Amino acid sequence: MQKIINFLRGSVRFTVTGPFPERFLNLCAQNGLGFWAVEWLEGGAVKLTAAHKDWRRAKTLAEKAMCTLTREGTMGIPPFLGRFRRRYALLAGMILSLAAVCVLSQFILTVEVSGNSAVSTAEILTELRRLGLRPGTYGPGVDEAMVGQQLLLRVDGLSWCAVNLKGTVAEVLVREAIKAPELLDENILGDVVARVPGIVTQVEVHRGAAAVGEGATVLPGEILISGSVHLEGPLYSGIDLGWQTVRAQGKVYARTWRTLEAEIPLETETKDFTGRSRTLWSLQVLGLRVNFYRNAGISYGRYDKITNVWTARLPEGREMPLSLTRETAREYETVTVPIDADAAEELLKGRLDAALAALLGSGGEVTRTDYSVRQSGGKLIVTLTAECKEEIGKFVPFS
Repeated sequence: MQKIINFLRGSVRFTVTGPFPERFLNLCAQNGLGFWAVEWLEGGAVKLTAAHKDWRRAKTLAEKAMCTLTREGTMGIPPFLGRFRRRYALLAGMILSLAAVCVLSQFILTVEVSGNSAVSTAEILTELRRLGLRPGTYGPGVDEAMVGQQLLLRVDGLSWCAVNLKGTVAEVLVREAIKAPELLDENILGDVVARVPGIVTQVEVHRGAAAVGEGATVLPGEILISGSVHLEGPLYSGIDLGWQTVRAQGKVYARTWRTLEAEIPLETETKDFTGRSRTLWSLQVLGLRVNFYRNAGISYGRYDKITNVWTARLPEGREMPLSLTRETAREYETVTVPIDADAAEELLKGRLDAALAALLGSGGEVTRTDYSVRQSGGKLIVTLTAECKEEIGKFVPFS
């Protein structure tokens, strides 16, 4: 504790030399001048530490004792501030910095959103901005509970929200609503029919009656699982209970063949940059944009715009509401050039594979693929023929 007090009031370390340095120590004690860390040196000199405010008094007492004081060094806040007595620019900068810290600490500098996955962060930040919560907002003037309630009303897909102000950071915690599973309407009766043609490999009937067996060849629209079930009486009773209609349910797997085709022109237009460009600089502070140009219009007929943004960050990586933006517009003209046939072929094959995977869904499986490539009418055409195993049933209500 004493070290903290000495640091706040400041201290000076000095050496006392003279014929009677002990007389100087006696005068200090008689006049109430405190000192500590006394160290006797060779030749009768003594080194000690006193409060910074007592330095002038110590020099006066040393003259009375016919001793000389040599200052070795100073410590603490008062000596540090004393260096700025005649450095007015540094003193003014320090005062402005302290004032800026005191003022800016009352404003929100960053808004952090967490807990969302389906709802985008950009959508949440946009609604928060409309509600008055954004970088540069006066923190004590924000009603956290009101902002959270209004955000729930404005953003679909959220079930809970909390806004917490932590210094210059506004922490927005959200929880997304869990969608209820889709329920089948058992009152809607019908059959399970084939979506695509194929050879049936497996039939799983959950409700209804199987209309086809393994190895059967089916066409689109053909009934796979019937919603009309024949009810038979007890064995050897000869009683016919008639028919019952239900909502057919089940899965039917089959071998299928898919044919997909994609094409691309053999010639394409590409950009030929002329070398002319224009650069626009802007600064964004607390959501306010300051442009360093007068006219934002671009006179080029065709151009690419490249935007580079440099955002200020704290040492721990948190972004600050201060960014510098450079927008570069580069003029170009279009020229027609032939495409790389091999690269185009690989591109089309990748797109066909992706389209086939989307058609089959997560339960489908591709067992064999064949590609054919041809050129016709100035286009490169790739055809994919695939043998697959997939679930082909779909529910169709009774008409």
